[in-house]
Amino acid sequence: MSTDATHRAVTDAPATAPAGGRHPRALAPGNLILTVVLSVFGAVVGVQLLATLGVTPSTSLIGALAAMTLARVPLVAFRGFRSVHAQNLAQTSISSATFGAANSLFLPIGIPFLFGMDDMIVPMLVGVSVAMLVDAWLLYRMYDTPAFPAKNPWPLGLAAAEAIRAGDEGGRRAKVLGLGLVTGLVGAVFSLPMSAFGVALIGGFGAMAAFGVGLLFTQYADPLFGLDLNAMYLPHGMMIGAGLVALVQVARTILGARRANAAQARSAAGAPEGAGEGARRLGRSMRLGLGAYLAISVLLAFGTGAATHMSPGMLIGFLVYASVAAFLHELLVGIASMHSGWFPAFAIALITLLLGILIGFPPEALVVLSGFTAATGPAFADMGYDLKTGYLLRGENADPAFELEGRRQQLIAAMIGFGVAIAVVLVSYRMFFDNGQTAPIDAAYVAAIKAGPSVETAKHLALWAVPGAIVQLVGGSKRQLGILLATGLLITTPMAGWMVAAGIAARVLAPRLLGRDVKGDLEVFAGGAIAGDALYSFGNGVFKAAK
Repeated sequence: MSTDATHRAVTDAPATAPAGGRHPRALAPGNLILTVVLSVFGAVVGVQLLATLGVTPSTSLIGALAAMTLARVPLVAFRGFRSVHAQNLAQTSISSATFGAANSLFLPIGIPFLFGMDDMIVPMLVGVSVAMLVDAWLLYRMYDTPAFPAKNPWPLGLAAAEAIRAGDEGGRRAKVLGLGLVTGLVGAVFSLPMSAFGVALIGGFGAMAAFGVGLLFTQYADPLFGLDLNAMYLPHGMMIGAGLVALVQVARTILGARRANAAQARSAAGAPEGAGEGARRLGRSMRLGLGAYLAISVLLAFGTGAATHMSPGMLIGFLVYASVAAFLHELLVGIASMHSGWFPAFAIALITLLLGILIGFPPEALVVLSGFTAATGPAFADMGYDLKTGYLLRGENADPAFELEGRRQQLIAAMIGFGVAIAVVLVSYRMFFDNGQTAPIDAAYVAAIKAGPSVETAKHLALWAVPGAIVQLVGGSKRQLGILLATGLLITTPMAGWMVAAGIAARVLAPRLLGRDVKGDLEVFAGGAIAGDALYSFGNGVFKAAK
């Protein structure tokens, strides 16, 4: 693979394009066979682990390692896998299949099953399958726009890129990555969330500080202060307030970019190439997304029979609310994952459900609402990680045409993974349900629906929405302090807050002790730590599920 020495010196990234000048094709026979095989494996593992342990592992690195291994087989048929871009397609497909099958498909259809509405399962599966595909397609369109810039951390994507680079280049990068990998594995063995440590090394400083504060407060609120945050609905209210402000900030960003571009176009100098295009693409994508989700909500409401339980006025209100809730869920999950590598999709879906309960929608509609909103977000976030990996491997847009072609091929690889995920869930869900296995969070959704509306819950949500909105407003759209604080409050992983604090301390002290040039090594080390944690979590989860 050829390299561009000048670009390497500036960005420390591999060459933008292979010697042939074309990006590997996702539908080329070799790539297609590998992506299908990996996708089947990822979908099966994802559903199995979600049903048995309640978690979905990151399988992105498994796909990359599989392609790397095949590349070392001395056969002509496997030579194409030596390309880091082919490896990127492999990790994109397996990751899409895993999160798609588990979070976007299997989880939502478990809700009507637990509610005793078996006739809604298949229509729900059809609706959430379409929602999942739209979810990923929207991120593809929104990636590298003012709301979701490619330069932002997307930590799991960075980790996968560093692993692939290290395998391709070797040398110092491989050693630093290996050190991070070992650190992540060892820490994970002792139940330390090393991904939180790695994320703190590369995320925005303010965002990571807010995330860490939320994690620490959640861990110690009850033992130190006797506060049950979930009973107070404090995290949920904070996310509602922060989310509403974030939505306004995204709208302002689009309008601001358009006005600036129009002003530059009127000036004598003219607008620079591509100015404002990202904002226009984001605006069009948001309109298309809302329209698509409205169509899906109609499909779900009538396909499941939920529409028959509502008056015409309530049905219209439900369709509007479900569309907006699903879209807002997607944006919030995307923002949280972009900055922190963690996305509280389950919790945010519960928030939209709680609001739906307070509005007074009937149980059948709430079942549809909870499944629909839960289906949007995971595929959106995962697609962002995969595109970040490809963006880094392709030289960070040094060759725009090659970058866009690479994204298109990744979208195709992802859609192959999602297609396999739909097939796997379709043929396997009944086996899990017959054994009484669903995603554990489904029970919480069903319990909330059966409990019904509560004035006390409404008061708590409204009360805590105010500080959430204020923090988000003060932090601005770039830092996303309110979203990250609420994300930390919604996550209950032990020691995660201390690992974020350790990562922040390391990034502050390292340049003083080792010199300013250590920043690049910190990013590679962080990628290794995140990868080590993910690999251990995956292996440990498979082992437990098999017992």
